[in-house]
Amino acid sequence: MKPDLLSLTYQELEEVILSFQQPRFRAKQIYQWCHQNHVASFQEMTNVPKPLRDSLENQYLASPLQMVTYQESQIDGTRKYLFSLADGNLIESVWMQYHHGNSVCISTQVGCRMGCRFCASTLDGLARNLTAGEMLAQVYAIASHTKQRVSNVVLMGSGEPLDNFDAVIRFINGISNPLGLQISKRNITLSTCGIVPKIYELAQCNLPITLAISLHASNDKTRRELMPIANAYPMTELLEACKAYFHATNRRISFEYSLVLGVNDSQEQAMELGKLLHKDFESCHVNLIPVNPVLERGLKQTLPAEVVKFQKTLEKYGISATIRREMGRDIDGACGQLRKRYRDHTANADEKDSTASLPKNNK
Repeated sequence: MKPDLLSLTYQELEEVILSFQQPRFRAKQIYQWCHQNHVASFQEMTNVPKPLRDSLENQYLASPLQMVTYQESQIDGTRKYLFSLADGNLIESVWMQYHHGNSVCISTQVGCRMGCRFCASTLDGLARNLTAGEMLAQVYAIASHTKQRVSNVVLMGSGEPLDNFDAVIRFINGISNPLGLQISKRNITLSTCGIVPKIYELAQCNLPITLAISLHASNDKTRRELMPIANAYPMTELLEACKAYFHATNRRISFEYSLVLGVNDSQEQAMELGKLLHKDFESCHVNLIPVNPVLERGLKQTLPAEVVKFQKTLEKYGISATIRREMGRDIDGACGQLRKRYRDHTANADEKDSTASLPKNNK
């Protein structure tokens, strides 16, 4: 499979252009075609000489993915996209509208190996890491399709970003490049289940992004029930890494907490979490998330009134806590659900039948 041009840094693209015996300024033209105009083919680069376009086409992919389908929520306009990669693998991305701007939630891996019980992404395990270009292409394809500016990016889709560390760092630098979309690093959120050594490594990169920790429990026993990663890194080690990240970057840590009925949503657990975070952090934010039901997991949502009680208890300990607005509930909102449903539909069907099974609100 040919490498994708989007994964190259500007300096690397310059080297490629010079290797073709072309003037250096061609690199800027091509970079802007890819990262600002989001072309899907080298032949669309009309101010680039055709011999150079042909040379690039022979060696690189202009776009490493294609849109298969998408679903649009009739409740809030959220769109969930299914993309096909050059090797046939499928990934998902989500476009969400907020009062502060449009956000895109991207995948960083095909599948995931972390095994979190509440996530559909892990049901079939990890296929492979995504390249930086495949991550960038998700944002670019959605921006082109919606014809609206993307102002925020969340690395919270399928996959564990810190399990694909180098490509994720390359993506962050690419999406914020002045010659591309120039999305501020402060508008980028990276969510991790808590790979402790990589949190320390990320702190050394000194990127002004928001780090979101998927905590989902107030103690190790409950966390191990929900997240296998807790068997490798207990909460004491995880929180120490979070404190180191905060002191290195001066960026407030966000903790994600998916509330699961009868598992991690009691008032005792709310108090335990409040004491834990109040003790160890000068400032933090807890994002309370009513868990997205996943059929294969059998987990149920905490009742709305109990979610509010959990929030109020945290606030008594001086913890900033908000309840995440549910987005795309009617379109397989949880990570990995659309991909799995599409694969299940097409596994034993011929091409004609699989095409007929695509979501009806595809536009």
